[in-house]
Amino acid sequence: MINPLLPTATTTDERQRDAQVAILPVGSFEQHGDHLPLSTDTIIATLISQSIADAYPVMLLPPITISCSHEHAAWTGTVSISARTLHAVITDVHDSLNGPKALVIVNAHGGNYVLSNVVQEASATGRAMALYPTREDWQEARNAAHLTSSMHEDMHAGEIETSILLHAYPQVIRPGYKNADHAADDRRHLLTQGMHAYTKNGVIGRPSLATAEKGKAVLDSLTASFAHVLNLLAKHC
Repeated sequence: MINPLLPTATTTDERQRDAQVAILPVGSFEQHGDHLPLSTDTIIATLISQSIADAYPVMLLPPITISCSHEHAAWTGTVSISARTLHAVITDVHDSLNGPKALVIVNAHGGNYVLSNVVQEASATGRAMALYPTREDWQEARNAAHLTSSMHEDMHAGEIETSILLHAYPQVIRPGYKNADHAADDRRHLLTQGMHAYTKNGVIGRPSLATAEKGKAVLDSLTASFAHVLNLLAKHC
């Protein structure tokens, strides 16, 4: 059975498509409480990317599945690479593109701070690159889906992530998410202490509020908002 998260286009398909923009999903392999899989961020990044590829003439790349998850290191199963390694991988992917002139990184893990630097450095040297979704794109999607929790309180394995998987892959969600809510609004020392200092069950948010309808609305909004990125990059292609 073909993995639905992987692109299946041939080289002939891509030559005929002649896309000027490539889409690179970036996820992670980190704990998401007891109810969501370690691959949650990769699944979400790929879902967003696939939806974009279905709607726009872009080249879809396979996902980066392990990234910078050091804040989750206290939990079994979490695996990370260094920020410098992720920086190098993204740069190598961009520089080796055969066809597309621009790269959009679709990131679904908030801890990948280095991706902002990658895009800034690329843009400063005239290489076309963008990071998507932005904070504003996520907020618009939350508004469109009428999510109850705020972006700040819904940090990890909460309403938005659980909703997206309820919509697209409900079979991967374990029982118990309706009783997994955990609040930790003051997280000022997160970078120093890690997530374990603020949550024992791995959740910061309210997964009990999640619905499949909200997940679909989030994906629809993020797909529509991508048009602005494509228009921006068109000036460089």
